[in-house]
Amino acid sequence: MTAISREEVAHLARLTRLAVTDAELDMFAGQLDVILQSVARVGEVAADDIPPMSHSVPLTNVFRPDEPRPGLTREEALSGAPDQAEDRFRVPRILDEE
Repeated sequence: MTAISREEVAHLARLTRLAVTDAELDMFAGQLDVILQSVARVGEVAADDIPPMSHSVPLTNVFRPDEPRPGLTREEALSGAPDQAEDRFRVPRILDEE
């Protein structure tokens, strides 16, 4: 696999609108090259006789079954609200309108 060039890194920086220095271009080119080589190595290891998996150890779902059950009524939910208006929770405004 060929190394990623400074020009390719500069192109990526322009696409992402990142301002990078010449020193950063060299540094990022080296780092991206290492990442691309690592990804290529993983691709070489994958074989047809190895089943795909999401985790290296088996996992067991410990959650209970999802069963619907009754919730709070509107009055019960609003009973603990410090402020309410029109059958809704009323909260202080945090953003100003322009």
